Amino acid sequence: MSALPSPLVTTPEARSWSDGLERACLAGIMTAKGTRLQFAEMMTADCLAARDGTLAEPRIVVSSNGSVIARYHRDQAFRRLIDHADVVDADGMPMVNFTRLFWKKPFPERVATTDFVHDACRMAAREGLRFYFLGGKPGVAARAADRLTGLYPGLQVVGTRHGYFAPEDEIDLCRQIVDSGADVLWVGLGSPRQEAFAFRQRSRLAGLGWIRTCGGLFDFCSGDARRAPQLLQNLGLEWLYRASLEPIRLGVRYISTNPSAMWHLITKSDESDCTPAERP
Repeated sequence: MSALPSPLVTTPEARSWSDGLERACLAGIMTAKGTRLQFAEMMTADCLAARDGTLAEPRIVVSSNGSVIARYHRDQAFRRLIDHADVVDADGMPMVNFTRLFWKKPFPERVATTDFVHDACRMAAREGLRFYFLGGKPGVAARAADRLTGLYPGLQVVGTRHGYFAPEDEIDLCRQIVDSGADVLWVGLGSPRQEAFAFRQRSRLAGLGWIRTCGGLFDFCSGDARRAPQLLQNLGLEWLYRASLEPIRLGVRYISTNPSAMWHLITKSDESDCTPAERP
């Protein structure tokens, strides 16, 4: 099992970033500033490096949004996982809009996983990269694979598995993923389970280039869930649209997490200072 580096010693100023992307402290989280195309190019480079043996373990790539920010500041174990990720992208549009309003060098764009997957698929189809989808309810990941391979001729999804498995199944599952020849493992188990799985099994997934956490991505790619209209996405109100569709599950979550996330965004963001936000 892959161990985390030096417990509780993860200050961004002590990290060296090998991917060439700038970082900025956004709501206390060191977040990568890049376009979706840059992330897709990095994915390709990492997968090719893994294939030739120069990348010993897969890069762990996670997302930051309002829900992640709120949990990050209240859950020490989750905070350690996010701090140790190789890349954290800006999944939430309010985060990007905040930098556009107040920073000299704002984030170039939102890297929503539901958008990025299409950039990744185009790149994978062109470069011959192979995906494995893990997570969701039974059948959802398989339907997502069918739809995406139909949209992107040449895309290879070499395996799918639902997210209902026991901890004792993980070793065999990782063996199956590696044996499939996958280059990128998309893990849609929900936070914090997906991040914990990524670190717990990283060493067993050597040979892959990326472990990409993706939340409910497969629901959208399969057609089971709908995106908000583009205008609401641009305004940073996709959460409101989703809450209107699932008021009991998502409405309660957003009401409890959005105020906290906004407070941390305002008080713990700094484009020029790479010092981490104070830890409680």
